[in-house]
Amino acid sequence: MDTLSIRDEILRLKKEKDVCILAHSYQAKAITEIADFTGDSYQLSVMASKTDAKTVIMCGVRFMAETVKILSPEKTVILSSPIAGCPMAEQMSKEYIENIKKSYPDYAVVAYINTTAELKTICDVCVTSASAVKIVKNIPNDKILFIPDCNLGSYVAKNVPEKTFKLLHGGCPIHGKITGEEARVAKRLHPDAKFLVHPECVPQVVAQADVVGSTTVIIDYAKQSEEKEFIIGTEIAISEYLQFECPEKKFYPLSSKLICPDMKATTLVDVYNILKGDGGEVIELPEETIVKARACIDKMIELGG
Repeated sequence: MDTLSIRDEILRLKKEKDVCILAHSYQAKAITEIADFTGDSYQLSVMASKTDAKTVIMCGVRFMAETVKILSPEKTVILSSPIAGCPMAEQMSKEYIENIKKSYPDYAVVAYINTTAELKTICDVCVTSASAVKIVKNIPNDKILFIPDCNLGSYVAKNVPEKTFKLLHGGCPIHGKITGEEARVAKRLHPDAKFLVHPECVPQVVAQADVVGSTTVIIDYAKQSEEKEFIIGTEIAISEYLQFECPEKKFYPLSSKLICPDMKATTLVDVYNILKGDGGEVIELPEETIVKARACIDKMIELGG
C-alpha cells in the first residue's frame, strides 16, 4: 500500500470503528492530517473526554496517553508507539520526589503536566506551560517546589517574584540544549522576525524572546500577528505546520536540534495497524493512581487552568 492508500484506510476504519485519533502538535504532518484533534497534551485529553468515541488513539508520548486515561478512565486509550516516552516526564520518580518533600515539608508541589501519572499522585497541583504562572499566583501557598522542568520553573519564578521557589535539575533535553548564543545568531540572521519561544528553553534563550508561551500560544500569535516573519523556538514541526497554515508568512526554526525523536516515533502504519487490531499499547492504570492523579488536575482547573 502507498501512503495515500494507508491514509484513506485509516480515515475509513476510524469512522467504521468509532475511534478518536489525537495528535500532539509536534507529530509529523502525515499524522496530524488523519487526527480528529490536534493540540497541546492537556488540551487533547480534555477533547478526548468530550468525545463519544469509546476508543482513543494518542499519537504522542506516554504521559499524554496516561493523562487521557486519567480524564477518561472508562475509555480504551491506546498509545500509538510503545517506545514513545518523554525524558522529562520520566526523569523524576515518585520515590525521589517523596524524599525531596521531606526536606521541604511546607512547600506546595507543583507538577508540570509533563510528568508520569504515578508522580502526579503525590503532587498538590498540576500546571500546563500556558497556565503555570496563573496557577502558581492563585495557589495559596507562598513556597513552591516546582517539578520537573527548572527552565519552566525559572520562567514562572520570574513572573511570580512574591513567592519562594525550589527548583530541581530537570527539563526537556530537546528545548534545553539550545543556547543563548544560538538565539542571538538566529536573531542576527533574521532581524525583522519576531522571536517566539517555549518556556522549556533555558533562561538565556527566553530572555531574548518577543513572545514566550506554550505551543498553542506560539501558533495563535503567529497566525494572528500582522508581522510577516517569525523565529520559532520550539519543536521544528511547529515551523512546518505554520508554514502550511500561513503561506504568506515566513517561519524560521530556531535550530535544527529542535527535533523530538519520541514525537517522531509514530508512523501512519502504526495507526493503521492499531485500527486493524494489531499494534500500539493499551494504557492501563490502577484505579487508585487515576483518582490521586486526577486530584492534582482538578486542582489546576479549580485554580483557573
